[in-house]
Amino acid sequence: MDASFERASQEDIAALAAFSPPTLHEAMGQRGAMSACIRPIYPGMKLAGSALTVRCKPGDNLAIHVAAASAQPGDVLVVDNDGFVESGPFGDVLATACQARGAVGLVIDGCVRDGPCLREMGFPAFSRGLAMKGAAKTLPGEVGVPIVCAGVAVSPGDVVIGDDDGVVVVPRALIALALKGAREREDKEDAIKQKLKAGATTLDLLGLRPLLQPAR
Repeated sequence: MDASFERASQEDIAALAAFSPPTLHEAMGQRGAMSACIRPIYPGMKLAGSALTVRCKPGDNLAIHVAAASAQPGDVLVVDNDGFVESGPFGDVLATACQARGAVGLVIDGCVRDGPCLREMGFPAFSRGLAMKGAAKTLPGEVGVPIVCAGVAVSPGDVVIGDDDGVVVVPRALIALALKGAREREDKEDAIKQKLKAGATTLDLLGLRPLLQPAR
């Protein structure tokens, strides 16, 4: 287990957090979007931080306990739990441990439990849903290693951004590209919106009319 990997700067994380996950996904060439099944457990939850990666076996959460004990301020636990939905290996006890270390959220390809408590604590959790069953603590798993979570490759220290639209992962090597592309995309969309308000149509602005012509 190694939690001493390089993390993105807080300035870069804050800059990325100013954009929505869909905008960042498009800005990176439609990359980084986790499966749509990964949602905030309650509407309005947002997260932005450095990925502290975890790989654990379905039904076992020992590795998550290890990660919580080694988290640094600004970390987001990103857990590959193999999509297992019959237990909730993360709940209010682990959320309390994470908050005490300064961790700012959780993304898990699986479920969590104690949903109402997590909401009351203000701890953002993104998962496949809620499941009340507990987990064993017998298999060490891995922490601080490259994983695949909900279809997306995640390396320790990548930036994780989440809101009601879902979760996007920005690799550290692509931060500058994502920021540049996101700014350009927002400027372009703002210009389109102004033209739409002035009476233009998306059919003309996006060049869609030729697609409506009958095939010859």
